[in-house]
Amino acid sequence: MFKKYLLLIALLSLSRLGFAQDPQFTQFYAAPLYLNPSFAGSAFAPRLTANYRNQWPAITNYVTTAIGFDHYFEKVNSGVGLLIMNDNQGQGRIQSTEIGLQYSYQFQVGETTFMRLGLQGSYVNRNINYFGLTTGDQFTDRGFITGSLSNDPALQGGMPQNKYVDFSTGGLFYSDWFWIGAAAHHINRPDQGFFVGGRDRLPMKGSLHAGLRIPLAGYTGLADELDREISFSPVVLYKFQGKYDQLDMGAYLTYAPLTIGAFYRGIPFKKYAQTINNHDAVALLAGYRMEKFSIGYSYDVTISTLGNSGGSHELSLSYIFEKPESRRGGARKRNRKLPCPKF
Repeated sequence: MFKKYLLLIALLSLSRLGFAQDPQFTQFYAAPLYLNPSFAGSAFAPRLTANYRNQWPAITNYVTTAIGFDHYFEKVNSGVGLLIMNDNQGQGRIQSTEIGLQYSYQFQVGETTFMRLGLQGSYVNRNINYFGLTTGDQFTDRGFITGSLSNDPALQGGMPQNKYVDFSTGGLFYSDWFWIGAAAHHINRPDQGFFVGGRDRLPMKGSLHAGLRIPLAGYTGLADELDREISFSPVVLYKFQGKYDQLDMGAYLTYAPLTIGAFYRGIPFKKYAQTINNHDAVALLAGYRMEKFSIGYSYDVTISTLGNSGGSHELSLSYIFEKPESRRGGARKRNRKLPCPKF
């Protein structure tokens, strides 16, 4: 319990500095709009996604939820997306809510290769909730004075908040069996601080993601041999923000309708300090996918010096609606599906 409150106090103390980093998802391909705005419309049909992550519940909760909706317009080779995201740090003491609009455009590069380019504009609201905290002037020699109000000047003035706009961009190159993408978030480096005169500009976050889909049997994407997909997909995601970077490496094994995966997060050969290794977590994943609906669960086992953190639980949901052209029975173009995993 002491460790839990100590981390919470440190978190709120650092909120004055505001040098935060973006939340992350272990199932990053289950949150495509958050990973890269060029994924908007990549299902080539109306798609609804939902993601929930609870990180380090044994110490202090970092809870992130995201809801996304996107659609592809074949006549103009364009996709649009809406991303709503909420991030609660330290049991909701620091909260961020983001609403982002996305646009992507796809064009054919070669006979079997395509390119997608995306843009995103977001409106963000961040605030600090001081209610529920206790300060030194609320204690006496007899202990905490129930019902007393603090006169600490740092807690006066209600709930500090900051509202700003944020811009991101990205690109994705893919074929039937591979993909490689890059994204840059916070390219305008917005000021996310809560106090006047602060220098709390959010560092730009960059990411590179790539992978292969290796058919083992069944559906390969090249022909409809069988309805059941059996494939192996190694993936990699490299992220950097400010002076920190991180590497996610893993693989998915799909035996439709089931998918299992395993991942390592960290850079084993790099140290941020002499006594601090860049090891974060090992994650295991299980997913179930039907024709239009998919659900995935993953658990991160903490392997850093943080110790017994309770790991991280993550749940993802996705539903792909019927294409409007299919309902009308009209002719439509056949687009090559992205080979990216769904979890």
